[in-house]
This record gives sequence, structure tokens and C-alpha cells, in this order.
Amino acid sequence: MPERSAGLLLYRLAAAGPEVFLVHPGGPFWARKDDGAWSIPKGLMHDGEPGLEAARREFAEETGFAPEGAFVALGEYRQPSGKRVLAWAVEGDADPADLKSNEFTMEWPPRSGRQASFPEADRAGWFDAEAARIKLSKGQIPILDALLARLGFAAPHNR
Repeated sequence: MPERSAGLLLYRLAAAGPEVFLVHPGGPFWARKDDGAWSIPKGLMHDGEPGLEAARREFAEETGFAPEGAFVALGEYRQPSGKRVLAWAVEGDADPADLKSNEFTMEWPPRSGRQASFPEADRAGWFDAEAARIKLSKGQIPILDALLARLGFAAPHNR
């Protein structure tokens, strides 16, 4: 059975249309990657854990924020890796400057025998739909499109 993750797509309605809150993954592999590297805050579900509960937990772990409101199921999406992502949307706000992410440990540099800690998310930002389509990893663009359809906005087609 493929791994399953759950995540939240936080959004706000701006004068020019919806904006979404995305995170950039931390660690040396992602340090120099930008376009196509950002993600909705998400992570692996624990055995038996309800999807929305996992999405809310992972959002808090990766960002330090705990949005409240009406959570709307956006569906389940197969990623290029084969992993499945269950996604919900919630309207809210968060200041990217206040990002507080959990950390993970890995051997770094490779084959050095030394362990280094890195944040799960090293930065966050608000993006309009067009910019989000450029920043998001390819497999998560359908999650953005589902939110836009739900809100009655046409998806931009720049990627």
C-alpha cells in the first residue's frame, strides 16, 4: 500500500483573488531549489489516524500555526512518487515571518558520520494562484486547482 500523507492548504481572499500559504522544504537537498519545490504543509499519517487530524497536526508541526475554521476536503491526490496526499483547505492567515518548524536529523555531509539538524520547512510565503503554480511541486498543482474550482476561480495555465 502506498504511503499516505495529509495536508492543509491555507488560503486567504485578497483583492486580486485567492492567495495560498506554501512552505519550502528544509535541508541541504532543497537548499538551492525554488520553482517546483514548494509544498502545502503536509506529512505522513499515523496508522489509524483520521486524515483531517493528521493534516492539522502536520500543519502545526511544519509551521507552528494551528488554523481554525471550516475545513473543506479537496480530495486525494497521487504524487509522482506514488504517495497519496489527502488535502483540505481552510481560510485563514499566518505571518510567514513567524514560521516555527520542527526539525529532522540526517547525516550531513554524506558519509561523514556527523548528524545535522534541519527544519522541515525553512521558509513560508503567500502566493497568488499564478505564482503558486510555478512554486508548487508538480504533483500538488491539482490540489491548488481543486481549491480554485471550489472558490469559483479559473486556474491559471502557465505551467
